[in-house]
Amino acid sequence: MRVKIDIIPLGIGNVYVIRDQGAILVDGGDTKKTKAFVKGLENISLKPEEIELIVITHGHFDHIGTAADIKKLTGAKLAMHEKEKACLEKGFMPLPPGFNLWGTVMVGVMKVFMLPFRTIPITNVDIVLDDNEFSLSNYGIPGKVIHTPGHSAGSVSVLLETGDVFIGDLAMNEFPWSFGPGFAAFGVSVGSVKASWSILLEKGAKMVYPAHGDPFPVSVIEEALDKD
Repeated sequence: MRVKIDIIPLGIGNVYVIRDQGAILVDGGDTKKTKAFVKGLENISLKPEEIELIVITHGHFDHIGTAADIKKLTGAKLAMHEKEKACLEKGFMPLPPGFNLWGTVMVGVMKVFMLPFRTIPITNVDIVLDDNEFSLSNYGIPGKVIHTPGHSAGSVSVLLETGDVFIGDLAMNEFPWSFGPGFAAFGVSVGSVKASWSILLEKGAKMVYPAHGDPFPVSVIEEALDKD
């Protein structure tokens, strides 16, 4: 079976179903999106129990909001970096600073118009990731999870052997989060974002799957790094 990738919109961002010999999910979407998730699985003819692992790229509300419900629905294990797991286990909702004026404005908008209306259902993290690579072979997926800090301290990416890479918010491709494909406008460290991208490029990343917006070729990132 060739690796199959399906996008399911959950609120203000996407989650991804990756299938090969097994099936995993990348991210848990915005809050209160369980019905949308179930509908998304029906659209791709996948039963909830076929998902064996949920990889959370980082702990912001639009990536963990429905994770607890999805975990309960699927019975899947949930993996998250040790620096982020308190967000899901305690319902903590941090936001990073902006890298530029637009990023600062967007963070301010989220604090006023989004966070007050969201509550994160808590659940336990089953697999606590660290800075070492985590193979997905036991879940029937030819790839690995890599620690890629920058947008947040514990951000991770899923890199498949095909070169497809699922990066959470290490890059974006949708207004108002960004003005096209490229680096996010907010995070904890610009330098760490660039360093993480350099690692992904070295390891063979080819096609970028962001949580916000459509997939795009990694050449966009290479050009952005060359300009600096």
